[in-house]
Amino acid sequence: MSQGVMSVGEDARIFPDVEACIDCGGCVVACKRTWDVPRDEQRISISTMLEGEEAAAGLNAHSARALRQGQNPGETSVPMQCYHCENAPCVSVCPTDSLFKKDNGFVEVRDDLCVGCQYCLSACPFGAPQFPDADEGAAKLFGTGGTMDKCTMCEERQDVGKGPACAEECATDALLVGTAGQIAEELDKRGSASFFNQEAMEIIFGAEDAEAFQ
Repeated sequence: MSQGVMSVGEDARIFPDVEACIDCGGCVVACKRTWDVPRDEQRISISTMLEGEEAAAGLNAHSARALRQGQNPGETSVPMQCYHCENAPCVSVCPTDSLFKKDNGFVEVRDDLCVGCQYCLSACPFGAPQFPDADEGAAKLFGTGGTMDKCTMCEERQDVGKGPACAEECATDALLVGTAGQIAEELDKRGSASFFNQEAMEIIFGAEDAEAFQ
């Protein structure tokens, strides 16, 4: 497994080290190839902020530190996918219980119960829910955007001891997989930090585990 994959299976989480991401797109390709995701769909994407801008003096490649100091972080690439949040907003707003958090920590969608209302899309701060068959006109009139799809964190691969395809093929180990403690320890070892604010961290890891990142 890659150095970014520290443990898999029950209680494993996935989280980005944005200071290691080089926006190469390898994670997107790995996901598409592994799960035969159509060309015009994607379960992981890379969002680039402040493209072309330099960070404040002395803070290039230290975007999280820059934000904590109230400084310009400069160009920053953030791998965005389903982080299988501890306090998943998508689960709490789903009116049909299509989305649910399993005992092993994975957030799963039951296709047969999804009505395409897109409440999960509105609730998720990370843009994880996708509606590849959405008819935007119909969604506005009838509340149906097709069946939701999202990152599964390669649960099937983890069941046999492998890491998620995106993390395994990340050239810079920018996608970390493990327990909250392992991820926090690895970020600290790298001299990196979480790019997200405390509210987002508590959504992803829960209030108690989020304290490990402070």
